[in-house]
Amino acid sequence: MRVLDETTWPDFAALVERHNGVWGGCWCMGFHSEGVGRGHTVEGNRAAKKRRVEAGQAHAALVYDGSTCVGWCQFGPTDELPRIKHRAEYVKNLAALPDWRITCFFVDRDHRHKGVAAVALEGALHAISRLGGGTVESYPEEIDGRSVSSSFLHNGTVSMFESRGFTRTRRLGKRHWVVTKVVPSALGSSARRVAHSHANG
Repeated sequence: MRVLDETTWPDFAALVERHNGVWGGCWCMGFHSEGVGRGHTVEGNRAAKKRRVEAGQAHAALVYDGSTCVGWCQFGPTDELPRIKHRAEYVKNLAALPDWRITCFFVDRDHRHKGVAAVALEGALHAISRLGGGTVESYPEEIDGRSVSSSFLHNGTVSMFESRGFTRTRRLGKRHWVVTKVVPSALGSSARRVAHSHANG
């Protein structure tokens, strides 16, 4: 596992390009403040992601098969990933924002159903610990034994998160849940403050 930064950008970009920009060319920009959709192009999304990576404002845990990147888990501070689905329902009775969000998984089509997403999640939690830890939140889907294409499970499954110690806190929409976990810091308290400052740009 490696984290997304300027040195691993070519590996991340190669994976995205092998899949035509991912999900209609979003380049994993949908949860950033820039967003995707009307008014955005595939080329513009790529450039925006690259700028964020170069500025240290895009976080992801990358999974490798040898020297090839085959999947990722996107995570980041809340203000780095402000755009989430079911937002109107999310803000109802919201007590406090988390320190971190996990918003997106992607796995190479030839490596699906091999546990890559779970490895990516472990990598993200490890990276968050090294960046100071804190409350981590995500919004996975409960599949209830349904046959769901892994290509549509962009936020993973509830069972995968629960197996890593996350707890359901409330439902979002029909099948999604808010799940949370407190990740301990791998740093001392003063180093944690510096790391959080760096993670937030």
